[in-house]
Amino acid sequence: MPDTGKEQSTSVWPLPKFNFTVTVGDGATMSFQEVSGLDMEAQAIEYRAGDSRAFSAIKMPGIKKFSDVTLKKGMFKADNKLLAWFNQSMTNSIERKPVTISLLDETGREVFTWKLLNAFPIKISGKDLNSTGNDMAVETIVLAHEGLTMEAK
Repeated sequence: MPDTGKEQSTSVWPLPKFNFTVTVGDGATMSFQEVSGLDMEAQAIEYRAGDSRAFSAIKMPGIKKFSDVTLKKGMFKADNKLLAWFNQSMTNSIERKPVTISLLDETGREVFTWKLLNAFPIKISGKDLNSTGNDMAVETIVLAHEGLTMEAK
C-alpha cells in the first residue's frame, strides 16, 4: 500500500517553539525574539535516622531553586520600557511584576504557560556594535523572580 501522507496529518506532533507571547505586569504584551532560563529544580535533602537498618540515607525534595530568565528583543526608537523598569532599581524602588510566557499553537491559542512571580530586572545589555555587520540591534534583559509555575492549557 503506498504512503499517502494521511498518517502524518493525524499524528500528534511536538509544538514548535517559535510562536510565543510575553506579558509583563498589568497585561502589556511585548514582543521578544528569545526567552531562556525557564527552569526550576528541587535541591535534594539527604536524611538518615540513627536507628535505620539501611546503611544509606534517603533523599527528599528540599527547597526549590529558580533560574534567572533572560529575554531578548530588537531595539526600537523611543522604546524604553525595559530600561525604565531597570532604572527603578537604581533608586531602590523597583516594581516587581508578574511575567507570563505563553507558548502558542498554530491557531494562536495558548497551550503551555510559564508564570514568573514578583519578577524584576537585574541586568540589561545591548548587542555589540559593529560597523561592518548587518545584524539588528538587540537588547537583553535578565529577570530574577521568586517563583515559577508551569501549566498546560
